Amino acid sequence: MAPSPSAHVQEARDRVAVRLRNLRADAGLTGQQLAERTGWQGSKVSRLQSGRTQPSDDDIRAWCRACGAEDKAADLIAASRQAQQMYTEWRRVQRAGLRAVQEARKPLYDRTKVMRVYSSSVIPGMLQTRAYATALLSEIARFNRTPDDSPAAVEARMERSQVIHRAGRRFPILIEESVLRRQIGGPDVMAEQLGYLLQVAQLHSVTLGVIPTATGAMWPLETYTIFDAEQVTVELLTAAITINTPSEVAQYAAAHEEMSAAAEHGHGAMRLITKTVSTLA
Repeated sequence: MAPSPSAHVQEARDRVAVRLRNLRADAGLTGQQLAERTGWQGSKVSRLQSGRTQPSDDDIRAWCRACGAEDKAADLIAASRQAQQMYTEWRRVQRAGLRAVQEARKPLYDRTKVMRVYSSSVIPGMLQTRAYATALLSEIARFNRTPDDSPAAVEARMERSQVIHRAGRRFPILIEESVLRRQIGGPDVMAEQLGYLLQVAQLHSVTLGVIPTATGAMWPLETYTIFDAEQVTVELLTAAITINTPSEVAQYAAAHEEMSAAAEHGHGAMRLITKTVSTLA
């Protein structure tokens, strides 16, 4: 089984910690000697070189200065910032509301040519109706106790979703069959949403696959989006994880291909959607 997305973040932090530890060892310093040179408690040195605490830019500069390796500081700071940027806590970025979150990703959506999406929980954002998006974003704001600016956030999401109508783009999208049955906003909202799903599935740019519940496909994964071959964004309950290591991006692409092989496409997918619509009548 592949490592969890959170494990990727910890691995990046651990790599920074190992480099700090090696710098100390190369300088011939013990942890206590480094603490004395920096004016820190010994426990802080231990936390930083074990990866339990993420170092600040100033921490790294002080560490490198104490080790006589100031020329290594810029590289280490860049690596540490990358590790920090891998993890985006929802409550932190949603403090000013959900609209900003929608708008922040628009440049990435605009430049991506092939966007592979998998969702095990809800209809993917770019395929959502206005009513479905409103119900979902309002519930997210309520749960995360952040400002509910869902009307503005929905407008931003609708604008961002226009990318599926642009020429030269491809959207291989996979959803679990259970997503069709999970009611967001009530029966009327779901009926409209599933009807719209039938429409957008006809677009040349969209390849929609529905993974039947009774299939031997891979176990359900966290919702993710693969942007070309550059990066993967994985959505967790509390945060989003950004993965850009080529081998790990390739692993998600391989998982997408395997799940796609087990999914229903075309008439098969339409049949599953239509069957779900009939249960809402």
